[in-house]
Amino acid sequence: MAYIMTRINVGDYDSWKPMFDSDGPGARKSAKNHRLLRALDDPNEVFLVIEFASVEDANDARQKLLASGVLDRFQDKSGPTVVEEAEFIQH
Repeated sequence: MAYIMTRINVGDYDSWKPMFDSDGPGARKSAKNHRLLRALDDPNEVFLVIEFASVEDANDARQKLLASGVLDRFQDKSGPTVVEEAEFIQH
């Protein structure tokens, strides 16, 4: 399992959300699931977690997202970063 994590201040959530839903870059086409979260103190700050079956699928989706340029319009962002779940060690 691998994930893409991204944080974006979208400026105007209501205007941005339909663009997200259309998935123009096709970055979520092979995704197993995704979560869209909003900050409580700034509802225009969104956090995206997109789940993929493999690191390869996540990397392919990340490349599609970057190549599309859709994130270039946002100054305040982090990611997209491909991550995997860390091993949990109980003490």
